[in-house]
Amino acid sequence: MNATPTAPAGAPDAQLRLTPGQRVQVRVPASTANLGPGFDCLGLALGIYDTIAATVTEGDVVVEATGEGAHDVPRDGTHLVARALIRGLQYAGISAPGLHLHCTNMIPHSRGLGSSAAAVVGGLVAASALMAAEGLRSALSETELVQLSGEFEGHPDNAAASVLGGPVVTWMDGEGGYFARRVHLHPAITATAFVPQTESSTAVTRGLLPHDVPRADAVFNLSRSALAVVALTSDPSCLFDATADRLHQDYRAPAMPQTHALVTELRSGGHAATVSGAGPSVVVLGTEPLGQAEAESAAAAGFTMTPLAIGEGVTVHT
Repeated sequence: MNATPTAPAGAPDAQLRLTPGQRVQVRVPASTANLGPGFDCLGLALGIYDTIAATVTEGDVVVEATGEGAHDVPRDGTHLVARALIRGLQYAGISAPGLHLHCTNMIPHSRGLGSSAAAVVGGLVAASALMAAEGLRSALSETELVQLSGEFEGHPDNAAASVLGGPVVTWMDGEGGYFARRVHLHPAITATAFVPQTESSTAVTRGLLPHDVPRADAVFNLSRSALAVVALTSDPSCLFDATADRLHQDYRAPAMPQTHALVTELRSGGHAATVSGAGPSVVVLGTEPLGQAEAESAAAAGFTMTPLAIGEGVTVHT
């Protein structure tokens, strides 16, 4: 993934068209980003999956949705999955006469678990699978998927985790390029999510972050981000130290006091707890399951504790 992909020549003209009746199904995982110190740079796929069934039709773009957030999403071409699918087709110079999408949502919305990134990745992969099934072009590469989804999100950490699965290290080149590598997760590491009923807005919580930070805090996070790769791949005993942060979590605490309190409580008990993405969910990484005491304490604070498998990358079923 060393080059930013560009659309094929003639892509904007969309001369090629999909055939009505073509259908694919995509399964895409949730994700947690930052993992403490790796702001916009570290991500991890989680074992909660949305499913998208996409069928080419003769009519308009119609979306059906069930599950998480189903009553709050648009049912036409403005739906995020539809927008991403259409973008994927346009990138390849392909159009669809109409689309019917059925989205089964298991990933909680606006909880810091990558629901929007999963929607984008799911739509792009649906586009990829449809064009490949019809032989119009080869499926989009992982490089292309990371780039296109990064353009939607503005940072690739959640989206790359949904594309590649497992833990990822991501970066941007400052010129519009988005890149990622999956790293090999130590087999003993598992994740536990603490999910509240309350929602948060990434735009709002990003607005709480300062433009400048003390050099000591920047150095602290650089060291912990590097250590996080060691902890994730070869030495889980470093997870607690590797998930410490000074760049973003404390600044966001006033907007999510319950989240901040839960992270503080869990870390005081020796657990590698972090705010999941922009919050308000919390994720703990470790090698031992958490117990009833943590579940009851979280419930008292309005959070549901759920052990999770590490997520696999997005998959296609035709």
